[in-house]
Amino acid sequence: MAVTTFAAIDVGSYDLQLAIYQISPKNGIQCLNHVRKTVGAGTDTYAEGKISYPLIDAMCGILLDFTEIMNEYQVKDYRAYATSALREAENSQLVLDQIKVRTGIPVKILSNSEQRFLCYKAIAIKENEFQKIIKKGTAIVDVGSGSTQLSLFDKDALVTTQYLQLGAVRIREILGHLDHDDYDTRTLIQELVDNDIDTFRKMFLKDREIKNIIATGICALYLNRVSGQEQPADKITAQEFMDFYARIERMDYEQIALDMDIPIEHAYLMKPSAMVYRKMIEVTGAELLWIPGVNLCDGIVAEYGEQKRLVRFTHDFTEDILVAARNISKRYMGNKKHNQSLEKLVLNIFDSMKKYHGLGKRERLLLQLSAILHDCGKYISMREPAESSYHIVMATEIIGISHSEREIVAYIVKYNTGRYEYEKIMNEVRNQETSIMIAKLVAIMRVGNAMDRSHKQKFDNVKIVLKDQKLVITTDTAEDISLEQGLFEKKADFFEEVYGIRPVLKRRKGV
Repeated sequence: MAVTTFAAIDVGSYDLQLAIYQISPKNGIQCLNHVRKTVGAGTDTYAEGKISYPLIDAMCGILLDFTEIMNEYQVKDYRAYATSALREAENSQLVLDQIKVRTGIPVKILSNSEQRFLCYKAIAIKENEFQKIIKKGTAIVDVGSGSTQLSLFDKDALVTTQYLQLGAVRIREILGHLDHDDYDTRTLIQELVDNDIDTFRKMFLKDREIKNIIATGICALYLNRVSGQEQPADKITAQEFMDFYARIERMDYEQIALDMDIPIEHAYLMKPSAMVYRKMIEVTGAELLWIPGVNLCDGIVAEYGEQKRLVRFTHDFTEDILVAARNISKRYMGNKKHNQSLEKLVLNIFDSMKKYHGLGKRERLLLQLSAILHDCGKYISMREPAESSYHIVMATEIIGISHSEREIVAYIVKYNTGRYEYEKIMNEVRNQETSIMIAKLVAIMRVGNAMDRSHKQKFDNVKIVLKDQKLVITTDTAEDISLEQGLFEKKADFFEEVYGIRPVLKRRKGV
């Protein structure tokens, strides 16, 4: 039986973590060792905007220690990811270069949506419990060092996921510049937390019923001690949590560390983290907290195992990405029937052109997201909907796709109409392969959109065949398609320019 030894490294905002795993088809994912070293890069970033050299030096020293541990375990493969401290630091590229030169470890900076998606996959490793929990209204509350991510599930479907700048370290840094006593600290933290979460409640909760909260993040691991039981519990009632919060609310940090038997550096973060969970319990009326006990490293190994086909999930993560996009479209009053029709058309064309575009599943997903979101800009401007759609996509996080992928979707919806600007896109994306891929997807998008320009879904039943350098699209509709045929010719020009193949629209004989 093949066993893979894998290491995950989290270059976090508050600490650096190394986890060593064994992955096998029979036993799944097993953690062999977990090392956590406090550094506090986020303290520099959130206060000064960049990471100081002494901290870079400390980070490199810890990562060198990590390489020795990986060698001891004869690790076959590893991945190292960084989160908000490096993501927001002005000198992030310098830090990455120093780490690579001094330790040999290439570190990738995750976008927020990628980071949260990995944490989401870490929870889904515990598949039986996860699927059971999300059958009822559920909120994932992921309180990190620099931010909090709130994700809502309704009948096991992801409804929305939103980013709030309410991380435990960030809150401490904001308050660190103010002159206040302990009582004021509690009040100020509560005001910060209440304001953002109340806004979230008004926009996304409304009449939605939330029964469960899944608690993850920098201090969530300690919540399993809240119940007071001898053995840590992975589930606690909302009342048990509220009793715990009332107990620590007036404690100082030394008392919290002693009471919970945790390191003093984590005690400093416990109170702001607990305030976020408290507020979410209040606004949702949740009855139960599940503490799956996972971290980013668990998400990293879950993604690796899935990509290498060493483990399988029953939960459909791609569908979560699509549902999140559909909810964004709904928020901006997108035309649901038109978008559904466009999705089918562009995916049909994409699948028929596999031999010519050379693109894969990920690019297919980006095209599908573009079809879902292409008309959301009409909510802002009927005069320039494509431009407005571009700005909405760029400003809206979509869980599970990176910033660069979101940029590709934004370009597709922008150039769905209007003149395609090759040189401008090339200069902005700074990657020839990416700019060519955008042109290929835009060409498909334009042809598909022209086929439902009237928004009357006249082309439900289509057959697409490649023949003699032509993409023959045949429909058996009996409706008048004069408008679509007229616009189709204009869109076919760009398609032919990109692929060297001419799309042709035909009505089936006898119809």
